[in-house]
Order: sequence, then C-alpha cells, then structure tokens
Amino acid sequence: MEIILKKDVENLGYKDDVLSVKPGYARNYLIPQGIAVAATSSEKKMLEETLKQRAFKEKKEVEEAQKMSNSLSQSEVKIVAKTAQGGHKLFGSVTNANLAEELAKLGFKIDKKYIRIQGGNIKAVGPYEANIRLHREVNTTLNFEVIGSN
Repeated sequence: MEIILKKDVENLGYKDDVLSVKPGYARNYLIPQGIAVAATSSEKKMLEETLKQRAFKEKKEVEEAQKMSNSLSQSEVKIVAKTAQGGHKLFGSVTNANLAEELAKLGFKIDKKYIRIQGGNIKAVGPYEANIRLHREVNTTLNFEVIGSN
C-alpha cells in the first residue's frame, strides 16, 4: 500500500516521503495515528504543490544546519558524571539526553532523538563520539568527553 508520511518516522522515512508499506501496518498503525495518509492521486497532487513551495525554504534550512554543524564540530563538550571509588566506572550511565542537555547549555537546541551515541549508553569515563542529525540532508559527528567526579 502506498502512503505519504506526515511526520518523520525512524527507520521508515521522512515527512512527505511516498512509501510502499504493508497494508496492515498502514491501516492499523500509520493512518490512525495520523503519521501517514493513503497516497491517492489527489494527495499526490497536493504533495507536489507543497514540495514546490517548500523548496526555497528548505534550501535555507540546509544552510543553517551546515553552519550549526561547523560550529558543533569546533566546540568542546565535556560531561561530568559521578564515578565509583576507582574513578573509571560511572554510577548509572550517560545517555543522549545528557548530551542534549550539555549541548543546550552551549546554545545548541537539538532534540535527544536526533542524537546517536556510538556504542549506546556510556558507562565509563573517556572520549566518545556521537552522530547528530541536524536535517535530513545534514549529519555531523560530535566528539565529546565524559569526566568523572566523586
């Protein structure tokens, strides 16, 4: 069944993508949740008009995301977390939410769902990398460090 997405869906597609999915998935989940609509001919025509109008605006958004990517790559991010007596293992873990908070302190407003820490949650001090999606066409890698405190 062909659908048009109304929202970004992780591991499926981005807003306004025309996709083919299994009919049950579309009828029972995507359409009732308001995530997608059936791709009828009238919906496709409306989508074409919307995409034409949005092309200029999106170009500007991509440029802003590129600027943010450049400033992110130059920034130094350090997350302070409580450690055990030895000093290497953390109490709890550092997640993408913690990284999003630190970035907000530096002036970058990035939703935690767009941040992927390589290797999952962090449970030890040291340097790490995270992939951040700023726009559907702009991804960046952020190097950061987890520092322990008692």
